[in-house]
Amino acid sequence: MPIKNKAVPHEFVPLDRIDPGAIEALLDGAFGTDRHERTAYRIRAGALPIPSLSFASLSAEGELLGSIQCWPIQLSDGSRAAPLVMVGPIAVDQYHRNIGIGRAMLRHVLDQMAQSGSAAHAAQMLIGDPGYYAPLGFSADATAAWEVPGPVERHRLLARGAPLPFAAGRLEARPLPAPRSGLRSAATLA
Repeated sequence: MPIKNKAVPHEFVPLDRIDPGAIEALLDGAFGTDRHERTAYRIRAGALPIPSLSFASLSAEGELLGSIQCWPIQLSDGSRAAPLVMVGPIAVDQYHRNIGIGRAMLRHVLDQMAQSGSAAHAAQMLIGDPGYYAPLGFSADATAAWEVPGPVERHRLLARGAPLPFAAGRLEARPLPAPRSGLRSAATLA
């Protein structure tokens, strides 16, 4: 068993390299087995995590220390939609909490978004502790008129990044285009 709160060297690897069962066990341990009922899960329902923005933190020995996922969502007012990235869940193994792994994963993801230059990554949101996330630029200042599909403590609905073109709307999963393939369909070959 690892020593609680002992600083450990770690590296970030794409989350799709990690056994999904191990990720689910980590998330269950961090948030409980009823986590799928939470509002955050309802917001991103139907979406898949963004592979280039979802990571695991591994120890030097390959032990799973934590994970972070990011999801394509949007703020929609019925006629317009503004893209956002929903950050989280951020989960850290119980024996490695409070030593900076969660914050390091979050900084890594925010750096990846900034480096991408993508307009779809320019604004981010999450549901979490304002005191923990404020040093990284998250606040509830812009979220007062956002609707969510479930209960939320308004001061925990946080955003950062580029301002959105409108202030009110509903948070929901953002449909992504299907991956392009170099293959022609059977209809074009006939």
